[in-house]
Amino acid sequence: MLAYIIRRLLYALPILVGVNLITFALFFVVNTPDDMARMQLGVKRVTPEAIDRWKAERGYDKPLFFNDAASGSAMLSETIFFSKSVRMFVGDFGRAEDGRDIAREIVTRMGPSLAIALPTFIIGLLVSVSLALLLTFFRATYLDFWGVVLCVAMMSISGLFYIIGGQYLISKLWKLVPISGYGGGLDAWKFVILPVLIGVVSGIGSSTRWYRTIFIEEIARDYVRTARAKGLAEAAVLFRHVLRNALIPILTGVVVVIPLLFMGSLLTESFFGIPGLGSYTIDAINAQDFAVVRAMVFIGSLLYIVGLILTDLSYTFVDPRIRFN
Repeated sequence: MLAYIIRRLLYALPILVGVNLITFALFFVVNTPDDMARMQLGVKRVTPEAIDRWKAERGYDKPLFFNDAASGSAMLSETIFFSKSVRMFVGDFGRAEDGRDIAREIVTRMGPSLAIALPTFIIGLLVSVSLALLLTFFRATYLDFWGVVLCVAMMSISGLFYIIGGQYLISKLWKLVPISGYGGGLDAWKFVILPVLIGVVSGIGSSTRWYRTIFIEEIARDYVRTARAKGLAEAAVLFRHVLRNALIPILTGVVVVIPLLFMGSLLTESFFGIPGLGSYTIDAINAQDFAVVRAMVFIGSLLYIVGLILTDLSYTFVDPRIRFN
């Protein structure tokens, strides 16, 4: 097991380097340092001197990948790629265009993002799996048919509809919770409950339908017929056997959500004014703050790789027969 973890971590390193390199290249293919300076300075103040001064203040006056004017290791370290991308591997994300430390902003904004993402993930998973088991238990009945129809209808509706509709109905008409904003301490629940509710409701359709498909496939397997032949009740077969064997594909799907737990939801945080990582990314894109965007892409890639490793390890707890060499 330990050898497998070490091997996966070693595999992850070149993947991170590749993602980092591709992201860096794409940013500077689309916008050169001169273009970035013009966007930040504005049309009226763009002069060659102002552009050179802007690049020197932010470290964009160096070569991109190779500094032939330097000697030794400085030929690689005295470059934009090293100062802006390689340092992210040691947690040095640099500063945003407004001068704020990006790492400190990420730590500060992680709390609001987790306050929304964790309850949405846990409650949504429990509700979706429970509804899927219910539809599977009553399969080939009117309850199953109309349940699937409702799931297809819910998953066909845009997430913006749930956000705008929830804000209008619950906040504006009923005035139960604030329509947007975020408060710390004990009052935070008033600002979190509506985004969590909307996040759970908007994901029920697709998740329930997918879990139901998994359970229906498991029911047709031989071990289920054997369990029924032994005299086990349908509920016992469903919860003790089918659910357990269906956990592996469920865990595989859950890994996709892990980066969102830390990165936040872009739409939800933006519409509800939550100062999390999702809104931080949107604000950086709107402000053309490439340093923040590169940092968020790097963190998202890192979390996704970690999630894949954790998912593989969780298989051994679901099925002890699985071994990694």
